Amino acid sequence: MKVSVQQITFATPFEKEAQLLLQHVHPKGLLLSHPRYLWGTPVLLMELVWIYTDVRAELIPAFTVEREDSNGPLCETISNTESELPSNSEGLSSTETSLLIPDHQVTGRRYNLFLKRRLRINKRHQSKDSVFFRDGVRRIDFVLSYLDDPNKEEEKKAERRREFEKNLQKAGLELETEDKKESEDGKTYFVKIHAPWEVLITYAEVLNIKAPIKENDIPPTVENPLDCMLGPFRLPEKVMHPEPDYFTAPFSKSRQELYLIDNENTFFSPSRRNRIVYYILTRCPYGTEEGKKKFGIKRLLSNGTYTAAYPLHDCQYWKKANDPNCDNERYTLYMEWARFLRFYKEQPLDLIRKYYGEKIGIYFAWLGFYTEMLFFAAVVGLICFLYGLFTMDENMSSTEICAPAIGGEIIMCPLCDEKCEYWKLNTTCESSKYSHLFDNVATLFFAIFMGIWVTLFLEFWKRRQARLKYEWDLVDFEEEQQQLQLRPEYEAKCTRKKKNPVTQEMEPYLPLTSQAVRFCISGTTVLFWISLIIASMIAVIVYRLAVYAAFASIMENTQTLQPISGLLTPQLATSVTASCLNFVIIMILNFLYEKIAVWITDMEIPRTHLEYENRLTMKMFLFQFVNYYSSCFYVAFFKGKFVGYPGTYTYMFSRWRNEECDPAGCLIELTTQLTIVMAGKQIWGNIQEAIVPWIWNWWGRRKARCNPENLYSRWEQDHDLQSFGALGLFYEYLEMVIQFGFITLFVASFPLAPLLALMNNILEIRVDSWKLTTQFRRPVAAKAHSIGVWQEILNGMAILSVVTNAFIVAFTSDMIPRLVYYYAYFTNEDSPMSGYINNSLSVFQVSDFLEGKRPENNPENFLTCRYRDYRYPPGHEKKYLHTMQFWHILAAKMAFIIIMEHIVFIVKFFVAWMIPDVPAEVKARIKREKFLTQKILHEYELNKLKQKLCECKTSENMEKEVIATEGKVELSQAM
Repeated sequence: MKVSVQQITFATPFEKEAQLLLQHVHPKGLLLSHPRYLWGTPVLLMELVWIYTDVRAELIPAFTVEREDSNGPLCETISNTESELPSNSEGLSSTETSLLIPDHQVTGRRYNLFLKRRLRINKRHQSKDSVFFRDGVRRIDFVLSYLDDPNKEEEKKAERRREFEKNLQKAGLELETEDKKESEDGKTYFVKIHAPWEVLITYAEVLNIKAPIKENDIPPTVENPLDCMLGPFRLPEKVMHPEPDYFTAPFSKSRQELYLIDNENTFFSPSRRNRIVYYILTRCPYGTEEGKKKFGIKRLLSNGTYTAAYPLHDCQYWKKANDPNCDNERYTLYMEWARFLRFYKEQPLDLIRKYYGEKIGIYFAWLGFYTEMLFFAAVVGLICFLYGLFTMDENMSSTEICAPAIGGEIIMCPLCDEKCEYWKLNTTCESSKYSHLFDNVATLFFAIFMGIWVTLFLEFWKRRQARLKYEWDLVDFEEEQQQLQLRPEYEAKCTRKKKNPVTQEMEPYLPLTSQAVRFCISGTTVLFWISLIIASMIAVIVYRLAVYAAFASIMENTQTLQPISGLLTPQLATSVTASCLNFVIIMILNFLYEKIAVWITDMEIPRTHLEYENRLTMKMFLFQFVNYYSSCFYVAFFKGKFVGYPGTYTYMFSRWRNEECDPAGCLIELTTQLTIVMAGKQIWGNIQEAIVPWIWNWWGRRKARCNPENLYSRWEQDHDLQSFGALGLFYEYLEMVIQFGFITLFVASFPLAPLLALMNNILEIRVDSWKLTTQFRRPVAAKAHSIGVWQEILNGMAILSVVTNAFIVAFTSDMIPRLVYYYAYFTNEDSPMSGYINNSLSVFQVSDFLEGKRPENNPENFLTCRYRDYRYPPGHEKKYLHTMQFWHILAAKMAFIIIMEHIVFIVKFFVAWMIPDVPAEVKARIKREKFLTQKILHEYELNKLKQKLCECKTSENMEKEVIATEGKVELSQAM
């Protein structure tokens, strides 16, 4: 007989408890499986209270009910309802919860009832989109999944799972399994894990998790008077600060009453709960194989015993959950943060930290701050670009090149041997104009500005990071805490043990000889792959040299290309195609090396997670640095520098003639290379980050889309999402640091690079937040107080950028030769730059060409041709040797590099010295909070000792301890 819970009339003293239970029981969902239960409201009420208390793992009470009539109503109810009950053949599925009590006993007028009943959740009415166990009370902190895939290994995997899950239960975790019949594909089992209170408080102490002891009463900082202007960019207060600020202290089981524990179920946030459970999962053993102890969920995932392990999102991202106890933080993050239309809003960093943990929170804080600082660099870069645009027509160099009387009369030497013909200088008119956009006086100013900007960015980030450390309770969090936590893989693979000098406990270690061998293999592998990059770069250079002659011949002899010959020169065509080819090679090598880098880092067996991340970071960054920047370094510092001169050209491998720069300089080619690689990487990165996960998720959910929502469980929804992975954040940092290199190392050649980076990062923040909120499973929360080793990499790149930009201005651009001509070699006082182009081109006598190198065709019988260099003309006693102007220019270039570097470095170090890493206000608040926290802890200890003293008044030692504690409190206050 089915009884609707809506018909039950509650009575004291059980009303409150029954109502709490009924929040999780759907109407018409109760099925009484024995007719003797139908005594009316009092007994039903006791049953409900019993279910509620049993779920909380309390003792089962024996209920006693007084009845005046023991025969009539009871016997009548039994006889009238017996036929309505389900028989044993109907049964209950394996997913139902059975709550058992021994059969009742009747003794006279007093009935001691031991109730036996079952609670059945009707699948047709109860939504499975929940983050709780079937009882509706215990929260799901983690989910494991595995497939029913019969094969030879299945028995072994099943044994591992049984042992692993048994050990999890021994560790105190509670498990609940969803049968494969309940899953969408009919093959997947889901093991739901709940961490009860005792487990949470035990491991909170182990992990040194801080807990609130008192609400923060320090007055907030004085508001900025400009905040009223920033109103449109602000988010609501409840989104920016989802929880109050507290004074905190490391959690201790022995003094729980000290902490503000209002509700045990919500005291630890879901992110902290999943962090604790994951800590247990990574260290739980599952047996011994091949004489070695095996443990950890990572190994079980790698060998296919489990297919996935993940914490649950709290709700669907596009709508709020029906459960009133759900915080709906995922929905809030999606609505206020993960949508592109909110690109102009600030980020809810506190909510990100609460939902995903400090490690992900600090990444988005850094990315947001980096984007804010890029705005200033983008504005200055745009102004420099506009200066070049507006002064393009005033540029004397391009004017002379384009003038028919000057550039149209200058005959240039062939661009390749034999097949190429002589050509006129004015064919490069358009490219010389565009070169002025980036090669002008503003370039020098922007290079110096960026050297100072990068210092300001790094110093102000340290201040922002210090503020976050204070606000997120990370002040006392040091990496040494992580150093004490060994990686499970290290513990499993290292069989030898020695005493740790810090903990004085025996722990596994890797012998020095084994470390040396592994490092040698690792270093050799890295060098091999870097050599492979250099070989691929040489191959691209050979391509440039091989096709350069072909492009030159085609463009000179093909009439159809004449209309665009002014825009598409042989140099530009070669540069564009080579850059595209280089980008494709970069992507292929990246894909291959990522797997190699992870493999060799695993082979090294790093001791801690911090060591693992640092080693992998250095390997990946070194490879990416060479991979992405090698082609830019070639164009900036090698192309056109070792060409030789007509008749005595320099050849690579004695076959291919080295490339020459455009008469207007190589800077425009460096700009082309930088634009293609940088823009291509950003476009490809966004496709990989957003479109690819969306396609995979769409494909994985295609069957579930047509099913009712209440049958698509929360754990299945998250299971169908992509895994963020332990290295997910690593790749996000790597992508941004590579971009940082593009806008600092070569920014003198492309002032618009910060603007491109700014537009990309505005999109990047929303793409990263969107994919993290909607397309990926919830990552396991992790703590971090800084961006780690990336900070040192950024510092190194900031110093290197000063050197590279100084060399770009000196050797790649034409600024120094123009300045030397302007001040020392001008021929017209009214227009000092007139005649510069003619002065920068040397003369070669055609008859001096060697056999086999001379052009096949010379229809106009040119006697001389010009080439870009500073050499003596034919007939001079120092024929074809460098002139004094060449050495003056070289000396000026070297002097410029030294002066610019010293000026920028002095300013950088002065700015870094002037700006403190931690704001004075934050230092004061940290000291104030430490003082108040110590005072609270000391007063707590004092009160406990006084209480003990009252219980044992004759103890002299206790009195002395109280006096000592009072003195400690007074000393703390004095300090």
